[in-house]
Amino acid sequence: MGIVTYSMDITSAIAPSRMFKAFVLESHNILPKIVPEGIKSIEFVEGDGGIGSIKKTNFAESSHIKYTKHKVEALDVGSFYCKYTMIESDIKFDKIEFVMEEVKFIAAGNGCVCKMTSEYHVKEGCELKEEDIKKGKDKAMGLYKAVEEYLVANPDVCA
Repeated sequence: MGIVTYSMDITSAIAPSRMFKAFVLESHNILPKIVPEGIKSIEFVEGDGGIGSIKKTNFAESSHIKYTKHKVEALDVGSFYCKYTMIESDIKFDKIEFVMEEVKFIAAGNGCVCKMTSEYHVKEGCELKEEDIKKGKDKAMGLYKAVEEYLVANPDVCA
């Protein structure tokens, strides 16, 4: 099994505490409101959001994917850091065993930088193309920008 790592930094005008709260601590409440055309609901199937918790994301009918389950591996609220593993999905991963994600929001001026790292654990004998990874990252960037716009328009949310 090989590992393909992809990292990206995204800047935001929003404080790291608010972005962390929206994406990690309150994502189950916030994300379905912001992008109902993409995310139908998010629920805890195990735990309450802390380490070891499992969160299920149910996608809208128009999506090519119905659901994913993520397990929280590490969480440091004080430093706005979360590490989680995608452990299940309704789509068959013919090339990937699992995906581990790390997200950290770092203060930068009046806003923050989101540092995201994804580790794709590729099955033996398979190759993962960068264009396949880029499609997922483009969707993540779109979600990030939608959340940022929502928080700018609603300064009391996740404050």
